[in-house]
Amino acid sequence: MRLECDVAVVGGGPAGAHTAMAVAKFSKGNARVLLIDRNTREEFGKKTKSGWACGDAVSKRSLDHVMNSLGIRYEWPEVEHHVDGVLVISPDHETKVLFDGEGYLLNRKLWPQRTLKHLERFGVEVMFGVDARSLIAEDGFVKGVRCTSRDGSPIEVMAKVVVDASGSASVLRTNLPIAAKMEREIDKEHDMEGTGRYILEFERAVEDRTWFDPRYCIIHLDQFLAPGGYCWTFPKGENKVNIGLGVQKAALDRRNAAHGLRDNLASLIDQYVRANRVISNPRPPEGEADRGNVYSVWQVPVRRQNDCLVGNGFVVVGDAAWMPRPIDAGGIGPALYASVILGRTLAEAIEANDVSEAGLWSYNVNYVHEYGYQMASFEVLRRYLQTLPNDDISFGMKHFLSQDDIESIKRREHPRFPLLTNFLRVLMDGELRKRVRERPKLARGLSYVADKSRRLISLYLEYPERPEGFERWRARLLRELREANEKLGIA
Repeated sequence: MRLECDVAVVGGGPAGAHTAMAVAKFSKGNARVLLIDRNTREEFGKKTKSGWACGDAVSKRSLDHVMNSLGIRYEWPEVEHHVDGVLVISPDHETKVLFDGEGYLLNRKLWPQRTLKHLERFGVEVMFGVDARSLIAEDGFVKGVRCTSRDGSPIEVMAKVVVDASGSASVLRTNLPIAAKMEREIDKEHDMEGTGRYILEFERAVEDRTWFDPRYCIIHLDQFLAPGGYCWTFPKGENKVNIGLGVQKAALDRRNAAHGLRDNLASLIDQYVRANRVISNPRPPEGEADRGNVYSVWQVPVRRQNDCLVGNGFVVVGDAAWMPRPIDAGGIGPALYASVILGRTLAEAIEANDVSEAGLWSYNVNYVHEYGYQMASFEVLRRYLQTLPNDDISFGMKHFLSQDDIESIKRREHPRFPLLTNFLRVLMDGELRKRVRERPKLARGLSYVADKSRRLISLYLEYPERPEGFERWRARLLRELREANEKLGIA
């Protein structure tokens, strides 16, 4: 079978589905958009064999942004629960920081079904049960994608542009057959985390808002339970929860060796569920809404997005572009913002009959300026936090975070640590001076990370407007990142 279209989108997750919608909307129906998903219609958007693997949380502003931009609506039952924010709890449970504002917990099994209805309304053609295998290239451009149906039949989809939204382990990006500035591979040892979660119903044994609060998503920082990552307890109701954690393999190996343990991701998740003082009699939810989606594990990229998102006739988005935020691995929000930007870019490029790297370059620029400019700074902060023991994290959250930092974090900005970077304040404030003397290495490290953050954000705001300036810009970026790793003693 051989099909032709203007845009072929590979992957029916949030990034792929909303990009397909956005192209259809911004082209005013003039572009033929084909969405390829390996799942059946009933399991559309399923991430792994074990389910619609996700933490299920999305900020209100991210979901509002895509709904308002595309003129669509999501509501109950796919929007399962509303929260007032995200609380980060220190390892000693003594300090709480409001990390983000209002948000939603989605039912990731039901959400794709509502998305399908929107796709059909926009005229997007969806191919179910089709697996994308490799890209078709000619004269330095991607021209289509080779696929296989469930019965093994070969399918060729020819397209002006192929959108890779197939996930972080994408074989399309990894085996890109044309010359491009895009990175093919990620550093799996340092920039990928194994994550897993349960969706459970339970009875409350006690009331303890540091362990479960139906009004807030809770993130627990704990380098013993989640080495190199964090734990989460996200409410899906008064007695329902998405609960899990993420770990970095190298950090887990060091932790196991230091304590003579043999824990893995699954055993740590079970320990975290048992440690929760509030949760009693945990059990899978009843009903079809969660059936087949109770337990899932997956890999998440936790670095800045790909330094270049485009090539001739080819673009990446969502996890395939390594877009989840490095500091908390949240991937839905970045995917939704990127899909709107990318959809508009593709509609304009097709109308202009220019799907070259230069013709698609505005996707790079607009994504960096709207959302991606902070991700390298969060990558450095995440790597630094992974080197700290629990007592340093608790101490830093209690004594070195100012109200200004907390307000910055709520706006999803990098904390500036003004208490440490304002030298006069340190001299005048005897209590703070005492705290700095107690943990001088921690104070120096946080101060350096804050300064590096400002340098990286400034550099991203200078992202080149055209491809010609990219190599020089990227060389500056890599120098800044190497310097940070060397200064902070990060491998």
